[in-house]
Amino acid sequence: MLAERFDFGLGMIVNLVFLVTSVVAFVMAAMAREDAYRAADKKTKPFWLIILGVAVAVNLIPFISMLFLQIAGLIASIVFFVDVRPALHQVSGGGGKRRGGSSSDGPYGPYNGGR
Repeated sequence: MLAERFDFGLGMIVNLVFLVTSVVAFVMAAMAREDAYRAADKKTKPFWLIILGVAVAVNLIPFISMLFLQIAGLIASIVFFVDVRPALHQVSGGGGKRRGGSSSDGPYGPYNGGR
């Protein structure tokens, strides 16, 4: 009985992680500009919205939630996070560059070792 509850709880946690990952990826894909996808030389915005929307639907609708479909949706979300989103971010002007200074700068200015 305890093992059944553990399996059920673990399954619910895994499903929740899959759902949250796909929803966040879908929202981020929807918020990006269409021209950024072309500039980053990635697939089009509608392509990613369809793929990630299907991933959300697979995780939301209980009678089609088969594990291999959920894993495919998770893989699509991970590809979006790891490959597409950084490219879109870099093309859109948020390349993650520092605003100047050197690597020895602290939060209040340069660190000179107490000199």
